[in-house]
Amino acid sequence: MAKFLNTSATNYFLEELIKNAKDRLILISPFLKLNDRMKELLADKNRLKIDVRIVYGKSELQPEEINWLKELTYIRTSFCKNLHAKCYLNEELCIITSLNLYEFSQINNNEMGVLIRRADDADLYKDAYEEAQRIIRISDEVRITLERVTTEPEGKSDADEKSEKLTSSKLAQKLGIKTNEFTEKLVTSGLLELKDGKHYLTAKGKEVGGEFRMSSKYGPYFLWPENFRP
Repeated sequence: MAKFLNTSATNYFLEELIKNAKDRLILISPFLKLNDRMKELLADKNRLKIDVRIVYGKSELQPEEINWLKELTYIRTSFCKNLHAKCYLNEELCIITSLNLYEFSQINNNEMGVLIRRADDADLYKDAYEEAQRIIRISDEVRITLERVTTEPEGKSDADEKSEKLTSSKLAQKLGIKTNEFTEKLVTSGLLELKDGKHYLTAKGKEVGGEFRMSSKYGPYFLWPENFRP
């Protein structure tokens, strides 16, 4: 029989659902934004080589979170247009709830949910699992990454042709260093500043050609001239 969950119970059982996943884990949530606790839980599943599927409708990941997620081999992400469902499953449990993934551990919100145990209600679990699989099938599997963008600045002559700009991760790769190390150099050089855990482009950063961009799929990121060196 399905069990009603209030806010604290939804958070508790969602954490237990993730921690106890032995074979597969499906997380369906309109907004992809990860707090520290969720990142810790997912990193542990990746170490255990558990197959994790995350389906989202909009990404609010920061560049450093994108780079972190990109390194997790066993976590696959899919983009689903017009997604509003919030459903979380492992091989034994399913939670259908109002709780978005990014709201996990925020017990100040008023949430409701229903817990379905496969052992107690196999048919209901099967219906929820099959619908989750359908959502995965109609979604576009993507590898969360920062994009490379080619731009042509205004006012350039034909001789200059196109000037390429690279994302922080691509430029760091070109320089042979890690993205986190590259980002730290940008902060140390005064090209980026860190406020409340987020990076912001400074006036100095704009002077050297840095640009802030926002992607509907991948969230915020920064672009830098291809030949730029911090």
